[in-house]
Amino acid sequence: MHLDPHSGWFEGVRHCPSPNFNARPSGEISLLVIHNISLPPGQFGTGKVQQFFANQLVADEHPYFADIRSLTVSAHFLIERDGAVFQFVSCRDRAWHAGVSLFEGRENCNDFSLGIELEGTDDLAYSDAQYATLATLIGELRRAYPAIRPERIVGHSDIAPGRKTDPGGAFDWPRLRAALTEESTQ
Repeated sequence: MHLDPHSGWFEGVRHCPSPNFNARPSGEISLLVIHNISLPPGQFGTGKVQQFFANQLVADEHPYFADIRSLTVSAHFLIERDGAVFQFVSCRDRAWHAGVSLFEGRENCNDFSLGIELEGTDDLAYSDAQYATLATLIGELRRAYPAIRPERIVGHSDIAPGRKTDPGGAFDWPRLRAALTEESTQ
């Protein structure tokens, strides 16, 4: 997996372009936000996240879909349970993943962040493959965007407390931090 700095798209991952993005106001990338998602909730490998981010979710396929179908959201990346990576938005552009958010006194975190979705739920342990892929992806992103320092890798719950809970209690932050330390020495 390698980032093309001119396009903002990674080589070696699956591209699934989303229409839900716009230009970054300043071009700054200094924050990384980790999320979780599964569609339908608690079900994995359905391909519905990709449909959701492409505005192609069929509302009558599941009762939950009717509630979210009209939302226009995206993230830069999705890491599935088997470690497969999908990219929806160029890193150069602003994906719509953070919503109403605040980090270190700055609102609108989408303006200066990248969003990574993990296929999962708040309560279910993430897979070994996801942690390995996440560490590799973050390592590549940090090399391209050095302003993403370790303390600027946060959960959605950190930038939208009370509104969001992901990546949830099942996410092993110490495991990620250790993997990132190991990744940075390679």
